[in-house]
Amino acid sequence: MSSKNTQAALRDFMSQREWGQFHSPENLIKSISIESGELLECVQWNEEADPARIRAELADVLTYSYLLAARMGWDPEELILEKLRVTEAKYPVDKAKGTSAKYDQL
Repeated sequence: MSSKNTQAALRDFMSQREWGQFHSPENLIKSISIESGELLECVQWNEEADPARIRAELADVLTYSYLLAARMGWDPEELILEKLRVTEAKYPVDKAKGTSAKYDQL
């Protein structure tokens, strides 16, 4: 599914249930954090986590992220590409390739 198809499906799903009233930016940010914690729980005690559970929790994180972007009037793909340009400048290939060092340590 493309990002536009995903956004349309989410809009329809939420609209049919009239859930938009509960999706303030604050509530969506809280939900992203909560779902991120549940994703982290997948590997809390064992790095051999169940892929199906990881998929389900990641879907929740992405869903709330898409809903927050929509609520703020932002295109998720534009956000990612913009951030990628910023990160690319911080981590030039010639300095960052093959290392996990933070940009200020390169």
